[in-house]
Amino acid sequence: MAEMFTVKVGEATPAAGGRPAAGPVYRSVYAKDGLMELPPDVQSPWDFFSGAVKKYPKNRMLGQRQVTDGKAGEYVWQTYEEVYQKVMRIGTAIRSLDVNPGAHCGIYGSNCPEWVMAMQACNSQGICYVPLYDTLGANAVEFIMDHAEISIAFVQESKIKSILAVVPKCTAHLRAIVSFGYFTTEMKKEAEKFGVSCFSWEEFSSMEKQNYEYPKKQKDDICTIMYTSGTTGDPKGVIITNRAIIAGVMTTEHLLKETDKVITEEDSYFSYLPLAHIFDQVIENYCISKGASIGFWQGDIRYLMEDVQVMKPTIFCGVPRVYDRIYTGINLKIQSGGMLAKHLFQYAYNYKLANMRKGLKQHEASPFFDKIVFSKIKEGLGGRIRLMIAGAAPLPGQIEEFMRVTSCSVFVQGYGLTESCAGCFTSIANVFSMIGTVGPPVTTIEARLESVPEMGYDALSETPRGEICLRGHTLFSGYYKRPSLTEEVFSDGWFHTGDIGEWQPNGAMKIIDRKKNIFKLSQGEYVAVEVVESAYMQSPLVASVWVYGNSFESFLVAVVVPERQALEEWVATNKKAGDFAELCNDPKARGYIQDELNKTGKKLGLRGFEMLKAVHLEPVPFSIEKDLITPTFKLKRPQLLKYYKKCIDQMYKDAKDGRTAL
Repeated sequence: MAEMFTVKVGEATPAAGGRPAAGPVYRSVYAKDGLMELPPDVQSPWDFFSGAVKKYPKNRMLGQRQVTDGKAGEYVWQTYEEVYQKVMRIGTAIRSLDVNPGAHCGIYGSNCPEWVMAMQACNSQGICYVPLYDTLGANAVEFIMDHAEISIAFVQESKIKSILAVVPKCTAHLRAIVSFGYFTTEMKKEAEKFGVSCFSWEEFSSMEKQNYEYPKKQKDDICTIMYTSGTTGDPKGVIITNRAIIAGVMTTEHLLKETDKVITEEDSYFSYLPLAHIFDQVIENYCISKGASIGFWQGDIRYLMEDVQVMKPTIFCGVPRVYDRIYTGINLKIQSGGMLAKHLFQYAYNYKLANMRKGLKQHEASPFFDKIVFSKIKEGLGGRIRLMIAGAAPLPGQIEEFMRVTSCSVFVQGYGLTESCAGCFTSIANVFSMIGTVGPPVTTIEARLESVPEMGYDALSETPRGEICLRGHTLFSGYYKRPSLTEEVFSDGWFHTGDIGEWQPNGAMKIIDRKKNIFKLSQGEYVAVEVVESAYMQSPLVASVWVYGNSFESFLVAVVVPERQALEEWVATNKKAGDFAELCNDPKARGYIQDELNKTGKKLGLRGFEMLKAVHLEPVPFSIEKDLITPTFKLKRPQLLKYYKKCIDQMYKDAKDGRTAL
């Protein structure tokens, strides 16, 4: 009998009073006697940092690459004690501007040491910090600055112009802007016209110190307000308390203890996922609590793997798109190698995979092939990786399997939301049956499924499927200044995530759909668009795909970003000419991609109305800069529709006229 990773702690409830049926309540087997209690001696994330300073004052804490003449060199590090001294100076400078405990400060920029120091300075004074996406447009920044009543904005140098553009409309609360670097005289004058003071990082750190009473913190105090727009573009502030952050950190530690991968002061974490997201914040707080080091990327995706190889981290977190790129890059190198090397790799892969399926742990499955074959892949990730974590969106099964087999490290996948303070389900390392799932609930959460009749999901069926509902220690306390929205997602103490899950026989959860990302075609058929896109993404011809349909049309169309190499191989076979953009505009290339995608969809069980009747080939990848994807590479559907409206209209017209595939 397969090992079970959950225990039932509550019975199912039938449909009644307009509410759908709900399945039984489950808890992690590691919390079978009750949800994990939080440590009484930790009141806020500040205790993690201040405790680490006492234990590990000389340990490396924050590092970034030294740039000389435009060229990045080795990492330069600051110790815990050095960071602490700077944090305390920033903290007292905040208070010197009469910004007191309970007030709000914003942090705007990409990951860097100053970002973390600004966050810790707020924590030191009981001040709520409000992260701003470093890729948000001016309208969203203006909205959040005003809505969150931000008193001081800590801003990356490259974002100063963006913040100055919204200053005239944010003067009700804004007192000062602090640059991570410097301010030009002109920029200072521009802000000061509106009564807003400007400081460079050094100027602010050197402000006169005063003796302030250290604020007494409570676990239920607001630690941060995280604004999230998801795919809707509608910013909502998620209120996260000290309790939720502490629970997120302690949950991470507990799960790693169960897999003998607890983080120590010897570990190092590579920070590139946005600190404006809760996922990275919880991981960094955990690393800080253990005296580990955190190294930052340069902020340019082109040099991401170069930064990894220079830093040589032991912990790496990623979103599916990042792992997909790693997977694709490795496979291209394997395919370009000699026949002998390809056969050796495949033999080693199959051998290790078979042993892992038998229950052997990653490091036990094939030490020999780890050394002579897979070590090359590990070297590409710096050579020291021992823990890899995937989150933010479902990871395709073949990529997860590949990373588990070849990375020479423990690989786990988790699921969470800003509202659940990062992970609420996490797969158990070295348990092969966890592949394709996000594992059981974490030790601070209880979960159940609620039926969604309109989508055909029944939480009481033999294979329970439905909307994932949560309750427990890590949940947010509501949406800032939006009580009606808070009431909308909470019912009888349960938070409704909007994600559709399926319980697996071993107690793990599999994410299969999104409740809101469905639409009805004109013939009455419902389409779960993320399921359809996931199927088409299995094609090796596709880098990205956005599928569109609506209730006025009877079929689907899509915008597809093709894999350049795959299209160029088709070109060579068909003796076509032209650059990549010209090829994407070729009707025969469109027909070829459309046919191949539909073959993939049919093979994976998509129904007739889920097949594509027309595609538009886009040579330029969907980007954050164009506001088409989120920083974690999720599609922003309203923005995509607005951007490609003419293409969509043309595809429908051509399809109805019979002019799509040639």
